[in-house]
Amino acid sequence: MENLTPTKANLIKSKAMLAFAQNGYDLLDKKRSVLIREMMGMIDEVEKIQEEIADYFEEAYNALQIAVITMGINNVKDIAMTIPKDEDINILGKSIMGVEIPLIRDNTPPIMPYYGFYRTNTALDLVVTKMNVVQKLLYKLTEIENAIFKLSEEVKTTGKRANALDKIRIPEYKEITKHIAEVLEEKEREDFFRLKRLNSKKADR
Repeated sequence: MENLTPTKANLIKSKAMLAFAQNGYDLLDKKRSVLIREMMGMIDEVEKIQEEIADYFEEAYNALQIAVITMGINNVKDIAMTIPKDEDINILGKSIMGVEIPLIRDNTPPIMPYYGFYRTNTALDLVVTKMNVVQKLLYKLTEIENAIFKLSEEVKTTGKRANALDKIRIPEYKEITKHIAEVLEEKEREDFFRLKRLNSKKADR
């Protein structure tokens, strides 16, 4: 583009490239804004989930202390070992402005009483119930944090591309277009005065 011969065809070409670059910048800038807006919403959701997890952990820990005191630590450990690690999840995906975001789908069946009521109490039931909720919240937290990471990387990439157009390419195309237009205008003026002198000479004859 820098070595384009100052012709009308190349002026049209440089204007088209300038318009293309400006449209590209506008699209990238809009994409960056959408991605940042999505990230901000996710960050707010992460904070809420973290608060929920902290609350459930505290309730579970308090219940666990009661269970240990009333049932004995060895009995609690034995019962805990009988609870199966039932984790049935699928990793799906969705696209946000072309960015693939993983979605975790928890297909684990509802919690069931894995132990008998003999030598147990409601404190242990509360521990199991609360920790089950924490597990599902951790899945959700992992999903969102991963999405935020991917979106932030795309924001960086999009920002670099937008800045390259805004600070380098667009000014270059503007300068080239201006240069070609000025050269053509000067040539048209020279042709006009040359034609005018020629017509004047013809009139003098």
